[in-house]
This record gives sequence, structure tokens and C-alpha cells, in this order.
Amino acid sequence: MSDLKKLLGNRIKTIRKARNLTQEQLAEFVNIGTPNISYIENGKFAPSIDTLQKIAQALNVEPYELYKFNDNKTPEQMKEELLSAFNDDEDMLKVFYELFLALRFTFNK
Repeated sequence: MSDLKKLLGNRIKTIRKARNLTQEQLAEFVNIGTPNISYIENGKFAPSIDTLQKIAQALNVEPYELYKFNDNKTPEQMKEELLSAFNDDEDMLKVFYELFLALRFTFNK
């Protein structure tokens, strides 16, 4: 069970950081103490159903998304995976580069 708590805590932490929220801000949104957020993120505590729902609302995700552990890669892991794919397949590199250019243009309007 502690593995599940650690996975859940890490997922919450990853989403919180992606939303540019501090533990203090999340704690304020959820109306619990900052140490409790830290304990949850470190897998020491499992949040109650009510707290989990408030965390999901504060992070603007559906509660089930907090349990999507297979998507939980660090940016460095994602970079390594992409670079490895590019080194192995020149065609993939070209496709991703074109996608990158299109997205960069779209988001830099």
C-alpha cells in the first residue's frame, strides 16, 4: 500500500509543479496545513477522499487523473527518450521537427 501512496504523492507533486503552485498555495486551496501536503507528496500520508477531491479541483484535474502513474516521467526522462528515438530514426526526427515548428508557431502568436 505504501507504494500506492508514494505514486499518488509523486503524481500530485508533479501536477502541482506543472501548475506552478507551491505546497503552501495548494494547502491553502485545499484548506489543510502545508505539512500535510508535504506528507501526502512524500507518500507518508494518504489523503482522505474529500481531501483528494479538493486536491484534484485545486489542480484542475479529474480525480482519476491523479492515479495515472504511467505518464509520470520527469522532463529529463522525456528528453532522453526523445533523443534516443531521434538517434535511431532520422525520419522520426524530421517529423518531430516539423511538428515542433508548427507548435512553436501556434503558441508564439
